[in-house]
Amino acid sequence: MAPSGQLTAPALQAVLADAALAGDWTLDGARSTIRLRSSIWGLIPVKGVFGQVTGQGTVSPSGEVSGTITVAAASIETKNARRDRHLRSGDFFAADAFPHITFSVDRLQPSGAGVTVTGNLTVRGETRPLTFPAKVSVAGSGEVWLDAEVQVNRADFGLTWNLMGAVSMQNTITVHAVFGKR
Repeated sequence: MAPSGQLTAPALQAVLADAALAGDWTLDGARSTIRLRSSIWGLIPVKGVFGQVTGQGTVSPSGEVSGTITVAAASIETKNARRDRHLRSGDFFAADAFPHITFSVDRLQPSGAGVTVTGNLTVRGETRPLTFPAKVSVAGSGEVWLDAEVQVNRADFGLTWNLMGAVSMQNTITVHAVFGKR
């Protein structure tokens, strides 16, 4: 079932305050997507999707939110087998040594047309704080959607391979996370 609508900050604040979302939530990996977008020489788009994503979250009765989304680094798929092997290698994700990419949510604060998400992103064993805006939608059936576009500089995580400076260091991560109540 699709969400009934995107919540504004005041509407989300009210839902959190009345404990309507309190409890434990599980990410639906089959319906959630984590996409990665970059470019070569600023002209050629490179797009990929991570095929394995899991997660969980908790909303306290007072409306505090915490949780984790975990992505299998080796599950990157760009529709180019050679590029996928390279992305899994030590030049990029080093998926054998660092099998998971994780984002741990410390706080979700209603703001503007949605929420501000604050937490820590860990890639290749490097953890960095990350804050970004997101949109939240709630379905009457106990389902929450979180949608965001997050800008990340891959060099912050030790992913510095860049033959002739061709590959952009700036990447966009697009998140569509569907959570269901446990």
